[in-house]
Amino acid sequence: MDLDPDLTALHALGGFFLLRTGEPRSRPPQTLARAYVARDAEGENDVYENPIIFRVRKVAESVRAPEARVAASIAHLGFAARLWSVALGTAALYGHIPDLDPRLLRWDPDASAPDDLWLTEVRALPAERLGEVVRDGHLVPLAAALRAHIPVSDRLLRGNAASALMGAVRQLDHWARVNRRPEVGARARALAAEMFTHPDLSDTLDPATHRRRSCCLYYRLPGGGLCGDCCFDRPPGRP
Repeated sequence: MDLDPDLTALHALGGFFLLRTGEPRSRPPQTLARAYVARDAEGENDVYENPIIFRVRKVAESVRAPEARVAASIAHLGFAARLWSVALGTAALYGHIPDLDPRLLRWDPDASAPDDLWLTEVRALPAERLGEVVRDGHLVPLAAALRAHIPVSDRLLRGNAASALMGAVRQLDHWARVNRRPEVGARARALAAEMFTHPDLSDTLDPATHRRRSCCLYYRLPGGGLCGDCCFDRPPGRP
């Protein structure tokens, strides 16, 4: 199936899988290409000077994160889930992925899905380029931008990327079963399996249980517990 200008097939998936297309009607936010190389942020203009750090601070306030690295991890996990979901969902439904070149993808760090991302031009790419588009095009520069300002572990961020990818697979697999579209689930699983052969992701999850080998630090939030794929059986420091 060819990609249509509005990526309408994604509407059935909802949530993190949605992607707005075309130019935003209001003031367009920065492209992700600019966000990844933004200069240091100061004062009230963080959203314009460094949207990534603005997003981390917004998350920190929302979840009452006790440390910057905790907020950075949670913000990163959410954004990785958005990117994997959009790309993998499109690949599973259409057989192609949209070109998510950071110069084409605009991001509003003050908004949540699906209003946070706009793709200004829909251009189809082979689904086999999924890793190049998401991992190399976004997750690598995103991790570098975060680590330039916040002491967060690269291993943790790679674990986040893997967890986000596996979460997208589970959602697509569930949708495929409910809607009797087994080819959608099969395509998602096959593409994800290929992604997990890359060195950035190959050692991040237990191959049998798909549990992480690192922790996203969610347990450190006030009232936070363990995620379903956490490497811990109980929150560290608690009996």
